[in-house]
Amino acid sequence: MDGEGSSSNDAPLPDKEDKSVVSETPSIEQLEDILHGGNLSCSHVDEVWPNLFLGDMYMSHDRYSLWSLGVTHVLNAAHGKTCCKGSDDFYGTTVRYYGVPANDLPTFDISPFFYPSAQFIHQALSVPGAKVFVHCAVGVSRSAALVLAYLMIYHNYTLLNAILKVKEKRWIFPNRGFLRQLQILDASLKRDSPLE
Repeated sequence: MDGEGSSSNDAPLPDKEDKSVVSETPSIEQLEDILHGGNLSCSHVDEVWPNLFLGDMYMSHDRYSLWSLGVTHVLNAAHGKTCCKGSDDFYGTTVRYYGVPANDLPTFDISPFFYPSAQFIHQALSVPGAKVFVHCAVGVSRSAALVLAYLMIYHNYTLLNAILKVKEKRWIFPNRGFLRQLQILDASLKRDSPLE
């Protein structure tokens, strides 16, 4: 499935090069149609923004590969879960670690972690030479939601444009609950942004 088809209720998508702000947040169904489209694969790690990598637990356990990439900061969106046991001790003194104990369930409220996670990423990337690796178990839902929130909070992307930006490099699919919470963040950021 290539995701090229569209239904009559699909919102028109901006051109890839169009940097304009989308005024309305698409519905959950429209966002899922967008998420289903395009490249449907991803590797253990993909650079989705300069020096910002999104990946899975396999990569999170491969300290040599992270060192080879030059990773200086790790954000684990599945902290404390059986499959993703990260900690400062695991990565050593050369890597700063931040754990978010999120469950990949539509009922889980990940929104309290949007701003602290975005701040962790932003502060890390403000250090010359720093590289941030954000992960969860598969690297498509919890960690993707936090990366989308970062782009929205610190780079003024709408939710739709953040999704399109990340999807240029990696397939992602935040669950419906996370998408709804990102819609709320999107509306809040639009409401609080100064009028042009």
